[in-house]
Order: sequence, then structure tokens, then C-alpha cells
Amino acid sequence: MKERIRRFAGRLEIDDVGFAAVSDYRSPLSPPLESIFPGARSIVVLVYKELGSCDSPDLHIAMNGRMDLMEFSRSCNYKLARHLERSFGARIMTVPASYPMAQNEETKGAVGQVSLRHAAVAAGLGAFGSNNLVVHPHLGCRAVFTAILTDLEIPSDPPIVENPCTACGLCVQGCPGKALEEPGRTDVMKCVKNAMPYGLNGAVRFWSKYGEVPAAERKAMLRDPNFWRLYQAGHIGPQYFCFACMNVCPVGREATA
Repeated sequence: MKERIRRFAGRLEIDDVGFAAVSDYRSPLSPPLESIFPGARSIVVLVYKELGSCDSPDLHIAMNGRMDLMEFSRSCNYKLARHLERSFGARIMTVPASYPMAQNEETKGAVGQVSLRHAAVAAGLGAFGSNNLVVHPHLGCRAVFTAILTDLEIPSDPPIVENPCTACGLCVQGCPGKALEEPGRTDVMKCVKNAMPYGLNGAVRFWSKYGEVPAAERKAMLRDPNFWRLYQAGHIGPQYFCFACMNVCPVGREATA
């Protein structure tokens, strides 16, 4: 079964595939899989190479590359899930690379329903690096994941033997938001403030100020490029304006060049 799935994924030009039994998946913050998909037995994790766009000093171009990847990954996720339904009679549920995700007081929108990082590690696709991203043996940090939950019983792939992360510290030192200073933990609020300036927090700050200032200043705020960027983000969704911890990682640069 694994090889049939891998062959189909290869035809879609997915870069790698791993399998994890639900019993081997452990996420400290995400809800139990049983609460999302009662009867789920396995996770099929798909890997996509981040485009070289992320190296661009123009962060709009960098984000455009991520948006291309997200659209491609959604298509692949759907096609493979449909293949599992049609060819194996499986029940499935898909997990996207990013949003939509739960927005509530407990998680502040920072915890996915399924931790794709922990699923990838359980599926033998990498190990956690110093930047708390999953470092893939060949793609390094430039690996983005989606997943398919299924009731098919598929054994886990073996874990990788050696962590590809070299602990060089470049990601920790190069983080503009200083979000990686505590080993094994990303300060999400510091990361988001720097990497997503036109997300929810940016919108709250803008409209809070807008409601407090005189009319003349309100007009000036609406003419400011900061508002235009917030307006654009409202149409296309959250945008990343920092890829530093990915860009400085030396692992897998040959494979992603």
C-alpha cells in the first residue's frame, strides 16, 4: 500500500511522503486526533520544497512563492486524498499547510488542529532543529508539510537515525524577533510580531488607534502605506514577511538550489 501511495504522490511531483500510525503521533498542544477524526489510524504526511523565492530581498516576492506552494499543496492534498478514497475505500480528512485554523482565547490562533511538525517527525521525515522547524534530511528547513488523516492502518516509517540539524546556531543568532533564544521553544508572539506585521495584531493596533485620534489624523492613516498593506492582507490572508530562520540554515542547500 505504501508504495502505491508513494508512486501516486510521485506523479503529482510531491517531494517526499511519510507515514505515521496515530499511536506514534504526539503533539503537546494540538487537540487529540480522536476529537477531529474518530477512528483515524494513520497519518500520510506530504513534503513540498520551498521555492527559491524565499531568498528574495523583496519580501512580497518571497511570500508570493509561499502562496504558490500553498496552492499547489492544496491541490496535491486533495488529489491524493481522493485517490485514497477511490482506490482503497478509505475514510479521509485533509490537513492544510497553514490556515484556516482555530481562533480562540486559549491558543491565540497559534496552534493547529494537527501539528504537522510532530506528524512529520513521527513519519520519519526529519527531526526538530534549533529553530524548532522540522529539518528534512535532503531539503533542510525548506520543507513544507500537509497531511491526510485516514482510517487505513498503515505502520509508521522508521524515525531518522541522525538529526540533520548541525546546531550551528545561525537561525538563533539571525532571528530578527529574538524568538528562538530559549532552546526548544519559539516565542510565538515575538515571531508573529516580526514575521506577520499585517496580521491580526497589526490590524488591532491600527483600528484601536484609528478610533482614538481626530478626524484629520484618521484621513492621514488611511493614506498611509501601512493601511494599504493591511487592506491587501485582508484579501489574501496572513502574509509572512520573514524567512530568516529558513534562509540561513545550511542543511540541504544543495538540494534546494
